[in-house]
Amino acid sequence: MTTANASVRRIGVYCGSSNGNHPAFRAEATKLGQAIAEAGFGLVYGGAIRGLMGAVADAAMARGGEVIGVLPVVLNGREIAHTGLTSLEVVETMHQRKARMSELADALIALPGGHGTLEELMEAVTWAQIGIHAKPTIVVNTLGYWDGFLKFLDTTVAAGFVHPKDRARLQVAADAEEALALACRAACLTA
Repeated sequence: MTTANASVRRIGVYCGSSNGNHPAFRAEATKLGQAIAEAGFGLVYGGAIRGLMGAVADAAMARGGEVIGVLPVVLNGREIAHTGLTSLEVVETMHQRKARMSELADALIALPGGHGTLEELMEAVTWAQIGIHAKPTIVVNTLGYWDGFLKFLDTTVAAGFVHPKDRARLQVAADAEEALALACRAACLTA
């Protein structure tokens, strides 16, 4: 995939530091890293060498992409830091990590992950809702990973806690290619 979209320079990716229990999760992370680099974008991610984080970073670097990791100091000493990146920024807190990743990225994509991934994703959507940013925020729904979560979000709309336009801020992609297309289309509309 090539692009002429000057409004997107870097894609932020939230994902697990584990591989999950199905090879499709790691395969999709690899595809996303490759697609980001092949499209001429930089990757911004959590800075770990393990799991889906390591897969997306390694795949982007293997295709010649810029890869910036942002790692909180509490994780830096646990042999989790990826030392082969274009750059690794070590920040004091998890909040600073999220803020820095958002600052560096023009679009945000979430692959499967655990508590941290979910927390990062929801903060990004909340920031969009209250006007801190207007960046496209997308989940890659590998093997229906996000189905239960998306159903819960629909419940929040039905119960009157989330407005439908705010629910629509979180877009869903079937795979890496669709996620990048959504990110580019949304960024072009908001640029």
